[in-house]
Amino acid sequence: MKAGPSQEEIRQHNLGTLLRHVHLDGPTSRAVLTARMGLNRSTILGLVSDLSAAGLVREELPQDTGRAGRPSLVVRPEPTRAHVLAFDVGVERLAAALIGLGGVFLDRRECSWPQGRPQNPAEVADILADYAEQMLASAREGSSCVGAAVAVRGIVRHPDGLVTLTPNMGWKDVDFAAELEARLRLPLPVLVANEANLGALAEHRRGAGSGSRNLIYLHGEIGIGAGIVVEGELLRGERGYAGEVGHITVNPREGRRCGCGAYGCLEAEAGERTLLEAAGRDSRVAGTDAVRAVVTAAERGDVSARAALHLIGDWLGIGVSTLANLFNPDVIVFGGTLRDVFLASAAQVRSRVNTSALLACREDLRLRVSELGGDAILVGAAELAFSEVLSRPLETLARVTAQPPTGAEARDPGLASRP
Repeated sequence: MKAGPSQEEIRQHNLGTLLRHVHLDGPTSRAVLTARMGLNRSTILGLVSDLSAAGLVREELPQDTGRAGRPSLVVRPEPTRAHVLAFDVGVERLAAALIGLGGVFLDRRECSWPQGRPQNPAEVADILADYAEQMLASAREGSSCVGAAVAVRGIVRHPDGLVTLTPNMGWKDVDFAAELEARLRLPLPVLVANEANLGALAEHRRGAGSGSRNLIYLHGEIGIGAGIVVEGELLRGERGYAGEVGHITVNPREGRRCGCGAYGCLEAEAGERTLLEAAGRDSRVAGTDAVRAVVTAAERGDVSARAALHLIGDWLGIGVSTLANLFNPDVIVFGGTLRDVFLASAAQVRSRVNTSALLACREDLRLRVSELGGDAILVGAAELAFSEVLSRPLETLARVTAQPPTGAEARDPGLASRP
């Protein structure tokens, strides 16, 4: 018979569960934590004390509750004690952020890629590592980096994070985690994931899909990808390739040729380049600004821009109908440039969904735009990077603090011994 968990394993699990509650929900009273976790008050007190001693949370009196009697202390995450590095390798830009417990942005850096510039993995890793060094150097003394994660626009194998293919950047079978790990020299691995999956994670935990159990996040840039949450868990597929909805065939007979080689894929019919071409714009100059220019022109009465958005909205609605029938989500969130496209073509998308999706699958379906906007992917990367410390908080913190100093402490060894 398999032995049950030890008392220490149970304690570590409970520590992680409590830290996860305050990380995701913000300031939470001991009384609420007791009810949510189903533990007695003395056990909650002990867990909070351990996390407070480690500097991961702090307790304080709540603001005036208007109730008589002694209020329950509120437990808050301590953002400046433990943070993660979150990276976003986009087609238009590179971005990096230092994000503390509770999802607080402590620092960030970004730069744009010139159109058509080759994005060599080693060069990208150099830039991101430089950003990381700058941000870690400015972090509060005594703080610890407890994880790092990268979002990429492409097909990423799970669980090892091999970047199998990035159609719009030219990467194939790239071990980008190893590239970045060699430069960062952190005591924890660098995690790599598809950007739409991380967007789904972010919106599910902190955005438009908060509270949803079944969610689809559609992310648009040059291509279209999706992150799918089923019963509260990210759907990865056998090797992590689930969610490539941009390559669902929506127009097989007269469809445009897609970058994948097929014809009539969703991203070929509803992607940025098709929108720009239909609006009479130069499709080679794609990106957020170009899409927003079409939306703005349509708002001002440009007939070509309006017709283009009507066309794209129709194809997007067909794709959404297919997803609704397949997965029966309660919410579909539009992110990236699809956020702007949906806001400008919502009537057409909804009309197509009403005629193409099964009534049973659409009657409770909510269509929403990303609440996190341009930060969604970085937030998702941070949530992935926090996974280790939210699983085993004290062990993870002990591991990272036992390693040689990095950042500011590496340049000034005296920092490591200061109180």
